[in-house]
Amino acid sequence: MGWRSVVIGNPAQLDFHLRALRVRQDGNTAHVPLEDISVLLIEHPQVTLTSALLSALADAQVAVLTVGADHHPNGVLLPYLPHSRALKVMRAQLDSSQPAQKRLWKTIVQQKIRNQAAVLGRHANADRDIRTLLAMADDVRSGDTDNLEGQAAQRYFRTLWGDNFTRNQPRFVNAALNYGYAVIRAAIARSLVAYGFLPAFGIHHRSEQNAFNLADDLIEPYRPLVDAHVLKSWPLEPERELSPKDKQHLVGLLHRDVTTTTARQTLLAAVDSSVVSLSQWLEHASPAVFVMPVLTGLPIHPEDADG
Repeated sequence: MGWRSVVIGNPAQLDFHLRALRVRQDGNTAHVPLEDISVLLIEHPQVTLTSALLSALADAQVAVLTVGADHHPNGVLLPYLPHSRALKVMRAQLDSSQPAQKRLWKTIVQQKIRNQAAVLGRHANADRDIRTLLAMADDVRSGDTDNLEGQAAQRYFRTLWGDNFTRNQPRFVNAALNYGYAVIRAAIARSLVAYGFLPAFGIHHRSEQNAFNLADDLIEPYRPLVDAHVLKSWPLEPERELSPKDKQHLVGLLHRDVTTTTARQTLLAAVDSSVVSLSQWLEHASPAVFVMPVLTGLPIHPEDADG
């Protein structure tokens, strides 16, 4: 799979030439080998591309993202079941038991909350909230029946951005978070399809109107990486629209190194590792290691502990 994200932010003509993506803009021409590309993001409405290119991108397992009127990703073209063991993977996915899925969801929620606590350790003077989140992570039960994920998220976002902050406010930070999440979600969907999964069948998310329920399951421990990236990149940003440069910076997160439960690798490679480990976990129906990103924060001062 490729290692490069290509963002087309200006009017351009795209086609397939000499086994590469050919980009023609303002009299200039550039070629990018398809095997180098993981994600192609079409950011401008005045971009034309050929059907031959779309077919070649699908064969090369490149996720092609489109954007809507709000300039946020609204669609993705994915390759169609290229994995040689697709049927085996799909059977394992569909045959997995409810108890096994609930245990896996518990593991995912626990790591998400721990990563949120690490973000607080890096970007907020909030030892008490960090301890509260870590305690919540330890208390998550199979299937997260107490919705500790939601309770932790509410405390986490308000600690970072204030008591009046909500995720549906039209603010720069929300736009940046949504854009970053959408890019990673597309990368996860691409990897799921490439390895033979049916992304509509989730572990926890089960909406009949969502074609990517499984991607929405797997993205949860990755969300705090986007949060930390936004906090570090725009710590005191005034309210404004996302610029093309901002969006390119967010797409670039896919190629930043992150730590996972098994290795140090790029975020894009970590996504693939998560999907491969999910396949192994389902096929063997055992508590095999499920690969997720692991964030670490600043140490908590013992004198600030509750009680």
